[in-house]
Amino acid sequence: MQLITFRVRVDIILYFCSMIGNELKPRIGFFGRRNVGKSTMVNYLTGQQIAIVSDTAGTTTDPVRKSMEIGGIGPVVLIDTAGIDDEGELGRQRVEKSMAALAEVDLALLLFTEWGEPEERVERWCTEHGTPMLKVRTKAEPIDKEALIAQIKASLPESAYRGRTLLGDVVGRGDTVVLVTPIDSSAPEGRMILPQVQVLRDLMDVHAQAFFCQPEELPLTLATLKEPPALVVTDSQAFRQVAEVVPDTVPLTSFSVVLARQKGLFDEYLRGTQTIGDLRDGDRVLMLESCTHNVTCEDIGRVKLPAALRKATGKDLQFDILAGSDALSSLHAPLSTYNLVIQCGGCVITAQQVRARLLPALEAGVPVSNYGLTLAWCNGIFNRAIKIFQHD
Repeated sequence: MQLITFRVRVDIILYFCSMIGNELKPRIGFFGRRNVGKSTMVNYLTGQQIAIVSDTAGTTTDPVRKSMEIGGIGPVVLIDTAGIDDEGELGRQRVEKSMAALAEVDLALLLFTEWGEPEERVERWCTEHGTPMLKVRTKAEPIDKEALIAQIKASLPESAYRGRTLLGDVVGRGDTVVLVTPIDSSAPEGRMILPQVQVLRDLMDVHAQAFFCQPEELPLTLATLKEPPALVVTDSQAFRQVAEVVPDTVPLTSFSVVLARQKGLFDEYLRGTQTIGDLRDGDRVLMLESCTHNVTCEDIGRVKLPAALRKATGKDLQFDILAGSDALSSLHAPLSTYNLVIQCGGCVITAQQVRARLLPALEAGVPVSNYGLTLAWCNGIFNRAIKIFQHD
């Protein structure tokens, strides 16, 4: 009876997954000085009055994101930003927000009427971070909409449309995958967390069979299956409990490790994780959360991971938290004072955002890791958690 109830719940989840979809929307950002025509361009390309347009400089104060469709390109996320030449203390903060938006775009449209230091700053950032950029001169002569759309389409990288599969290269049609999802105080009420939904949808795309259970139900689930599963994916927080139940012959990893591989920088994560054993008393660790959420006593980044690291290393480590979309430049201490940076799974941000956020740490020579990989190391199953991906 318990298994039947479990299967019904999966059916419900599959329905909602079909509503969410697995599409990737290219992110196109509009950058330039105040009153250069960024908002007008957004409206022009979409054929709708999405952004407020005014002759008053500085009408757009914060980056505005809108999911829309552009004829000839398809669904996209458009990001309209404040002027990169804004002035005063408030203006400086607006400029910082605009520059930070560069980290999440797949293509930057740099609008200008004159060329100078603000434009060079954006161009330099795009060059350093490998972000495609189109220069568009405005207010000089009419812009050919079709020609511009063709340029945008040609400039968008393929990765903006098609992301790397999560598990489609390690499991396939007919394979059975067990997804272990603990329900504790940090779990959202009445729904699954995004990494679980994303993994499930990816398994659906390759026609694998997915089974959900909580850690305490795992023995029954495994015993019910006619054959051992092709893979078990668990919430990283349950690594130790799940590893004790799943036979060594069955591949085991976590949702966070799966996302770490898809988001890129996986090799850097692997190298960084293996430096955990070198940490010493007083070393500083920076935890990067990409979302904002209610903090509980079971919070992984603020409670469980620090405790696990202190226990596994036997060292008195110091931890700082940077949450939400704040850039590393907002830290009060230099990056070089940290001995390790640990990024969350990054389920709510793009691969481009993950790379842009961690690049300063890598350039400063600070090792980087990921929540799931760090927890695997702390539980002594790091090699097991990455083994299924070693063909990379």
